[in-house]
Amino acid sequence: QVQLVESGGGLVQAGGSLRLSCAASGRTFSSYQMGWFRQPPGKEREFVAAISWSGGSTYYADSVKGRFTISRDNAKNTVYLQMNNLKPEDTAVYYCAAKLPFDSDYDYWGQGTQVTVSS
Repeated sequence: QVQLVESGGGLVQAGGSLRLSCAASGRTFSSYQMGWFRQPPGKEREFVAAISWSGGSTYYADSVKGRFTISRDNAKNTVYLQMNNLKPEDTAVYYCAAKLPFDSDYDYWGQGTQVTVSS
């Protein structure tokens, strides 16, 4: 079992930055691939970024490449999403999620944190 709690969301002007954090419970955090997803208002949830269990591999949606950076600190059981040059279209509820490396789907999800980017 892994429990995930996101924090760091808020209201920011376009061009600004935010850093989201996701704290995980459990002793096996380092075994999990971690991901960030988002759900814009009135739209379906979409992939944002992911990071391998070791942090050696990262993956990004085209819409955030060059602006967002995912990282993790396994000693602190925490994954981060640094978001720079935010745009109004980044407005969404952001979720972190965890899955074992060979699972096809993410098994555990946080409750989400709201990010609002004003123009």
